[in-house]
Amino acid sequence: MENIINRITINPDICHGKPTIRNMRYPVELVLDLLSSGMTAQEIIADYPAIEEKDIQACLAFASRLTKVKSIHKIIA
Repeated sequence: MENIINRITINPDICHGKPTIRNMRYPVELVLDLLSSGMTAQEIIADYPAIEEKDIQACLAFASRLTKVKSIHKIIA
């Protein structure tokens, strides 16, 4: 699992510091949006050949880790 999640990088010079796949300009949120719209991993790879199946697994693992927080607080602006 740890090897897979290491594919997700955060670099302030790429995509404004959003989590991306292997320092490429493919944000994790893009892959998650594509999956949630109904695309399969194979369809994503066909549309974005630089993305590998392990990258998609890493995006899902990253999102899963983000949801494992102890508590969520609403911030009033």
